[in-house]
Amino acid sequence: MSSNPSIWQPAVSRSEGPLYLAIADALQADIRSGELPPGRRLPPQRSLAEALGVDFTTISRAYAEAARRGLVEGRVGQGTFIRAQPVPQAVRPDAESGMLDMSMNTPPMPADAALARLVAETPLPDLRFLMRYQTPGGTREDRAAGAAWLAPRLGAVPLDRLLVAPGAQGALLAVLGTLAQAGDTICAEALTYPGLIAAAAHLRLRLVGLPMDAEGILPDAFEQACRERAPRALYCNPTLQNPTTITLPAGRRLALVEIARRHGVPILEDDAYGALPEAGPPPIAAFGPDVTWHVAGLAKPVSPVLRVAYLVVPEGAPLQRVVGAIRATAAMASPLGAGIATRWIHDGTAAAITAGIRREARARQRLAARLLPADALRADPEGFHLWLSLPAPWTRGAFVARLRAAGVGVVASDAFTLAEAPEALRIGLGAPADSGTLEQALGIIAGLWRDLPTDTLIV
Repeated sequence: MSSNPSIWQPAVSRSEGPLYLAIADALQADIRSGELPPGRRLPPQRSLAEALGVDFTTISRAYAEAARRGLVEGRVGQGTFIRAQPVPQAVRPDAESGMLDMSMNTPPMPADAALARLVAETPLPDLRFLMRYQTPGGTREDRAAGAAWLAPRLGAVPLDRLLVAPGAQGALLAVLGTLAQAGDTICAEALTYPGLIAAAAHLRLRLVGLPMDAEGILPDAFEQACRERAPRALYCNPTLQNPTTITLPAGRRLALVEIARRHGVPILEDDAYGALPEAGPPPIAAFGPDVTWHVAGLAKPVSPVLRVAYLVVPEGAPLQRVVGAIRATAAMASPLGAGIATRWIHDGTAAAITAGIRREARARQRLAARLLPADALRADPEGFHLWLSLPAPWTRGAFVARLRAAGVGVVASDAFTLAEAPEALRIGLGAPADSGTLEQALGIIAGLWRDLPTDTLIV
């Protein structure tokens, strides 16, 4: 940014792809970080071209690209201004607006009366102990419960390598703050978790998106990034990836570990959905416990109410630095949430909830597969979100706007992209209260997908 607060002047590299895209990316990053608020006037194109020492056409293309992404708007006779960005609503049908918001990836509520009774009848832990401050990183009892939860996928986890964190986002923030400093590079999937994007912006880290194919991150791309960019870490969401639903096969997980070892680059594994598949591949941490920081939250496989995550650090990692980061950002995980999680893990309630979510997700995915176009759909039977590609001439902005007008909220690809955003969107299947509501919403999406944008019919 410029030292003059009234003039936006991005710091861009001239060696990394088209310069106009780098300027548009910098603009998008500054909007996400809050440095460019809605309504802020951008410099005139010629003024910015002179300030950056580039030609007018480059700035013109950058502003046009920003407008295409929905970041800015031109006002006749006034200039170019930052547009207000849509804020995702809570995941529930809104009684006033009637909007069914499928933008948050919340787990579906299992339609199981016996499970509901089990949850309701489970006694709470001793509140006298839980209403006191506790050690950052969790009590020994809570860490032992975390080890028991992870054992089916990771095997025996030493308690001196396991911490209880205030949710997966809190764990990610603590690990990123431990591994990197402002200006450092973190690699991730080209389409990645928005929470990572937000954390990186907060810590002023540079995210580099790695190309993907139908099996996830390309190992060769990671190898090249390690040689050329010296990243501080690779972030990866390897199972039921958000947003694409891709699950990295075992061979590719091992390949990433071997590259990480060769170059001394740690892997930050966000295993948010790892407990959902009954027979998924082992976590990356099982292949490379020496290079992998493993984060397993309970929000997706159990309940978003439990803002609890288990963080397994690599062998020999600076454990106390991570504990210090947790203390500095959130003090500790909620003792009440951690206590409930411990009780539910030990008495089997957590596993029963996960099984119920898995059953409900399968039923909802079958409904989606029946209603939505198969050739445009990427999904997994045990996940509760899906990735829908749009046909030409639809644009993601127009499609999302039309859906909102019809009472359905989804998320366009812009929220996830570290590169050029595809014409696609993510749909969360967990928000509708029942299959009838879900079928109605998916029917609206399917009908609109097969239709043409209204403005293409005006000639």
